Amino acid sequence: MNWLTSLPAPVLVVGGLSLAFLVAAVARVGVRALVPVAERDRVPQIAPPLMPTLGASFAIFAALTLASEAGYLRAAEGLVSDEAAAASRLAWAATSPRVQSEPIHAALLGYLHTTRVREWQGAAAASGDDPATARAIARLERSVRDEAARPEVGTTSGTELVASLDGLTTSRRARIAAASREVPTLYVVTLAVTGLALIANAGALVFRSSLRTSLLIAGVASVVGLSLALLFALSAPWSGPFIVSGHPLDAVIGDLKSGFFHRGS
Repeated sequence: MNWLTSLPAPVLVVGGLSLAFLVAAVARVGVRALVPVAERDRVPQIAPPLMPTLGASFAIFAALTLASEAGYLRAAEGLVSDEAAAASRLAWAATSPRVQSEPIHAALLGYLHTTRVREWQGAAAASGDDPATARAIARLERSVRDEAARPEVGTTSGTELVASLDGLTTSRRARIAAASREVPTLYVVTLAVTGLALIANAGALVFRSSLRTSLLIAGVASVVGLSLALLFALSAPWSGPFIVSGHPLDAVIGDLKSGFFHRGS
């Protein structure tokens, strides 16, 4: 479903509303075409009792799904903040006494810039196999571990450097794992079928009404269409309309460029 969740928000909104209105129109016309004249009097007796059940089912499914996806988006933002915090710890660890901070800061700046440009959204965000990012990580690993291995650095500073680096790479792996997550297809299908069934049932209620009166079901169709559009928009924080903000990492990049991380700050 990546192709669907990666669509722009206006496309999802227009598509969701169009589908909902189409189902409502087809339901209204379909009842007239498919139900025999002799049985049409039974439609108003069958359709109304189904509305509360279908409405409640869709409301529950929609509430659970949207709450889950909104929580996932917040968790994704938390992962970015954790990665930025790990990068900040490494930058400060490089300012310890007898540690040559310039090579580490340069390698860290290169890694953060590369991951923001090459690994932040799309397929690269979920795969984690971008060659440029891999080279930037390797350079950072070598810079930190070579500095930590120098005898004059000492065990305490060396351990802090390696631990900070491990925290940064662990946070990156957590971000990549989160970016590869998808909404279960069956869950989405169930929600969509429930919503469309609700619209179809509402359309059957007004099959004998005038066109103006039938427009009353537009409210139900709009809610269902917009709920589906919002679900798909929230489901892909690294490839959909709502891309997770990289501001925490950008702030660290700005601090590295400005020389904020230096001894005596």
